[in-house]
Amino acid sequence: MDDMVIRLATAADAEATRRIYNHEVEHTTHTFDLVTRTLEQQQAWLRDREGALGVVVAEAAGEVLGFASLSEYRPRAAYRTSVESSVYVAAAARGRGIGQRLMQELVAVAEARGFHTMIARIAGGQEASVRLHEAVGFAVVGTEREVGRKFGAWLDVVIMQRMLG
Repeated sequence: MDDMVIRLATAADAEATRRIYNHEVEHTTHTFDLVTRTLEQQQAWLRDREGALGVVVAEAAGEVLGFASLSEYRPRAAYRTSVESSVYVAAAARGRGIGQRLMQELVAVAEARGFHTMIARIAGGQEASVRLHEAVGFAVVGTEREVGRKFGAWLDVVIMQRMLG
């Protein structure tokens, strides 16, 4: 996709990112959220990531095709240089390398903002997501067994990590 641009998200991206995220809430185990977000909640979520954290979007022909974000890893002060990453690509846009481009940019953002490490928490069985993270330098560091429940099934979480800078 030569016309695709990866850029920092703005407030104007709230509805598009909400739509992508809510699809995952309703139809997949890519997120353990069980309730969709309102536009107001998505706007607040974006605002919470302004400054030190960040959200990047992939856009082509004026359409947001996916996004990746940095979130606080844990609230205690000693964790401040660690961040958790997430990436979501619209179902119709998968398989075109968008996720990898988003994650490459997100890694660059995290490094530029001085973070030390990135953690990804991936639902068990999501091998495409594991491969995507491996392609951008993450390694599996552990698995939490049956820590989530969605669509009537117990779910594992694969933990992946990438050291920065």
